[in-house]
Amino acid sequence: MLLIPAIDLKDGHCVRLRQGRMEDATVFSEDPVEVAQRWVDAGARRLHLVDLNGAFAGQPVNAGVIRRIAERFPELPIQVGGGIRDEDTVQTYLDAGVQYVIIGTKAVSTPHFINDLCMEFPGHIIVGLDARDGKVAIDGWSKLSNHDVIDMAQRFERDGVEAIVYTDISRDGMMEGVNIDATVKLAQSITIPVIASGGVTNLDDIQRLCAVAEEGIMGAIIGRALYEGTLDLAEAQKYVNGSC
Repeated sequence: MLLIPAIDLKDGHCVRLRQGRMEDATVFSEDPVEVAQRWVDAGARRLHLVDLNGAFAGQPVNAGVIRRIAERFPELPIQVGGGIRDEDTVQTYLDAGVQYVIIGTKAVSTPHFINDLCMEFPGHIIVGLDARDGKVAIDGWSKLSNHDVIDMAQRFERDGVEAIVYTDISRDGMMEGVNIDATVKLAQSITIPVIASGGVTNLDDIQRLCAVAEEGIMGAIIGRALYEGTLDLAEAQKYVNGSC
């Protein structure tokens, strides 16, 4: 199972939000490239970058920082989300060295867009489904749609996406633990991998995810727990390497 450190970018800085609220941001570093270096040194085998400004603006805002991180670690798989709304943006990120792009809001609002992307960029498209109580949220989590998260995941699986990043937004940034039941339920409903996101707090959460990894959970995105020190990435990576 992959442990994927999250680097959330706001105004060029590395921050963490609580429940996706831009006004509730904690700045952890003014140098995201050095933050990436820290996680790579601790054993990370993939990074998760989010352009928070881009998610709200609907177009990339922190692309320059993302490019610098990709250039620093050319062999490391990087997945990027936030403000990716057209093919040109996808192409720009892939040209910069990003391995996977994560489509969120537009995947839900314009579903055929995903089918088009999967045909044009096979092997590089991931869909991020952010949900509360089984319903998908859009527009930087500011709106709750009527779409069922499992129905949407099954549709995108048919389109050919590589994986689903599933975030329980009621737990993201709250240090309350992973919603294991909801994550497993989603993973069991599709055959493509699920990447868990939201709520990872400590090694106990990693152990709980490892116990159900065979259900189709390929990794976990970890954010605030790494930055506040409740989870040591090197220790967690060592556990995962030996247990799942």
